[in-house]
Amino acid sequence: MRFMTTPDNAAEKPAEATADTTPVATGVAAQNWETASAEPQYRAAVVDLLGALAYGELAAFERLAEDAKLAPTLSDKAELAKMASAEFHHFERLRDRLSAIGAEPTEAMDPFVAALDGFHRQTAPSDWLEGLVKAYVGDSIASDFYREVAARLDSDTRELVLGVLDDTGHAGFAIEKVRAAIDADPRVGGRLALWARRLMGEALSQSQRVVADRDALSTMLVGGVADGFDLAEVGRMFSRITEAHTKRMAALGLAA
Repeated sequence: MRFMTTPDNAAEKPAEATADTTPVATGVAAQNWETASAEPQYRAAVVDLLGALAYGELAAFERLAEDAKLAPTLSDKAELAKMASAEFHHFERLRDRLSAIGAEPTEAMDPFVAALDGFHRQTAPSDWLEGLVKAYVGDSIASDFYREVAARLDSDTRELVLGVLDDTGHAGFAIEKVRAAIDADPRVGGRLALWARRLMGEALSQSQRVVADRDALSTMLVGGVADGFDLAEVGRMFSRITEAHTKRMAALGLAA
């Protein structure tokens, strides 16, 4: 799950509060791709962003297909295979968009291969439950980061990015299986909580490294391209990502 609202955490709104409070898009966020891409540095930042996302989706497809081998039942195996297929379709959309805007997809993805592969090597699950937690927690952290960036993108790119961040079914499936495992053996909860904390640290470090290594992306975040974040906003962004992680841990029945 990329974001979840349930009856337990949905905000109650007063009946009289019916006015639309959606922020009005300004600057680049109010432009389409044709207009916004006239700025070369913005175009480079978007190519980087789509390249990172595309390789992330391709890696997620490979990982989920591999994790399916650890599934304890045929129905679980089929569920992970369905998720893997959804990730590959997301990859195809990003690959096709890169081609459409004149970027070579493999060249756009290549700068991010080492960092993402390194993250997956360092966080290889040892069993089925760790794989589920990684798919749910790890992917959600990355999605939160990309959603933050998407708010500053042109309307065409923003629509694509938000579309490929749609939940592929990880959320409810992971929550159900992990909670059932903890109910059956409460000791599992402590091990998985430690694992999720490790994932959080590795994911944030990896995100920061990727941004720091790519000038166009870092400029987009700290200002100077699009309606970028200032440095203080970058700190607030990571605080929001951390808060969302804490809520997901609670949904899994784990301590943050």
